[in-house]
Amino acid sequence: MKTEAKLKKEAMKVLKETSRTFYIPIKLLEPHVREAVASAYLCMRAIDEIEDHEQLDGSVVIALLNKVSDILENKIKTDEPIAEALDELFAPYRDQLPEVTLRLADWVDFCPNTVTDKVLESTVIMGRGMAKWAEKNWVVKTREDLDDYTYYVAGLVGVMLADIWRWYDGTETDKDLAIGFGRGLQSVNILRNYKEDAVRDVNFFPNGWKLPEMFSYAEENLALADQYMEDIQTKTILNFCTIPLALAHGTLDALKEGREKMSRLEVLSVVNKSMKK
Repeated sequence: MKTEAKLKKEAMKVLKETSRTFYIPIKLLEPHVREAVASAYLCMRAIDEIEDHEQLDGSVVIALLNKVSDILENKIKTDEPIAEALDELFAPYRDQLPEVTLRLADWVDFCPNTVTDKVLESTVIMGRGMAKWAEKNWVVKTREDLDDYTYYVAGLVGVMLADIWRWYDGTETDKDLAIGFGRGLQSVNILRNYKEDAVRDVNFFPNGWKLPEMFSYAEENLALADQYMEDIQTKTILNFCTIPLALAHGTLDALKEGREKMSRLEVLSVVNKSMKK
């Protein structure tokens, strides 16, 4: 059994290795809520790495996502340990799956007990949604398809964060705006990565959409994200949300100018300005 201090240190190390966008704002959160958000991020990143895995067969991806969701759902119902079940599930793929996925049980243990079920509920819904989209081979045809896909892979992050804020200090946020916050970040990611996605024959643009339509979609959801921020009064939570949102706005501006991403200096400037608020 890992000590709490050791697990915390290892969780933050893996977080730093897996997310440049969220590591700093999570570190800035107050203790307790910091552990909740870090755990939530790592749980969702664990299943995201399965969904995005380029070497695993599609049928394996679907099976793993559904079985992980079953194990986590059973944890909610029974509160039984899940390490053994996950180890058995991941055993045939240990050489292919990253540390953040293989240690999913640790990230669940890392979460404060009183909010664990909320984190697991959103992760289960996300896992099943990702499996559904893997079955569809990630084929997006309509605006409704895009909304559905971005809800499962990112809107649910907003929902889960709203649950954590409520749990932490009673902060209430609008659910639709919280979903827009997640969708806004994800739509910028789609725009940033669409050329790489095309190489692996994946396209998240609805039929007939070009860059202008996807830019509009991102702007629409980032506007919802901006509204979402208006409901938040707690300074550390506000800082947490401000940094990734400011980076998303800055990245979108860079992409519109024909650049592939923000410069390192621009990123540092955005982060510093956000932290001073």
